[in-house]
Amino acid sequence: MEKLRELYPAIEANFTDFIKVDDIHTIYYEESGNPEGKPVVFLHGGPGCGTAPSCRQFFDPKFYRIILFDQRGSGKSTPHANLQNNDTDSIICDMEKIREKLKIDKWLVFGGSWGSTLALSYALKHPDKTIGLILRGIFLGRQEDIDWIYQKGGVSNIFPDKWENFEKIIPEEERNDMVSAYYKRLTSEDRSTRVEAARAWSMWEGSLVTLEPNDELVEDFGDEDYAISMATIECHFWMNNMFRKNMNYILDEADIIKDIPTHIVHGRYDMDCRFIGAYLLSKKLNNVKLDITVSGHSSGEPKIVDSLVRATDEFKKLF
Repeated sequence: MEKLRELYPAIEANFTDFIKVDDIHTIYYEESGNPEGKPVVFLHGGPGCGTAPSCRQFFDPKFYRIILFDQRGSGKSTPHANLQNNDTDSIICDMEKIREKLKIDKWLVFGGSWGSTLALSYALKHPDKTIGLILRGIFLGRQEDIDWIYQKGGVSNIFPDKWENFEKIIPEEERNDMVSAYYKRLTSEDRSTRVEAARAWSMWEGSLVTLEPNDELVEDFGDEDYAISMATIECHFWMNNMFRKNMNYILDEADIIKDIPTHIVHGRYDMDCRFIGAYLLSKKLNNVKLDITVSGHSSGEPKIVDSLVRATDEFKKLF
């Protein structure tokens, strides 16, 4: 059996910087790898999770010019967890401002989970700027995808013990719409209410993302600052239907990107983002490789790491 690929060794950023994108938001971005290399932009999940130095390690640093940025309200971007002007199209505009500032003509777009949603949305709007797509844990952002995670009767049937912790802070009369109930608490003027809701939301998701239980990871998801940005911004996007009139827009408009080289990595047993989304998307594309792994959702799972690193290596041939 062929040995699983691991992440490339850790590297430092060539530089980090901030760009003021409007009257409210300032976006953190960085470059690492080869300054003269082929450009790739990394789109983090959430929305609201932010990037980490380990995100650089999916790419051969001798070949790629690696661009990371923290989306509005996330990570090092400011103001933290802010919801004003925080929507899908605004983040796409931020990507364009970063691309233009760095004098990049077009780039490979890499995104996982919500990052896959954003990558697909970017490519639909700017197919001429997208060399290719590497996508992990496809999330199409349809109502059924949101209900699967946040409404009883979906993944709650598989994790009823973890669901109980998520559900218990919401009064029974509000449980018919858990996203709205959480949104009310996540935007409360009382900080303790916001923190309790954010930790419950984030730790619920943390319990879903790995094939094997990982209590340490769940605790990491409960970190207060991380939980507040992730839970608040996610809930904001779900409350507003991804800021799309048609929540099925990715599949409906996929013809625009059908010939863009696309590599999809998805865990067969992904409990956070169901495999059906990846499967349906792959059927809409002409130039696609669907890589199904025996794993869950997390980009840190060994078989997903292996598939993603192989995908970035394969994409070197496109340049």
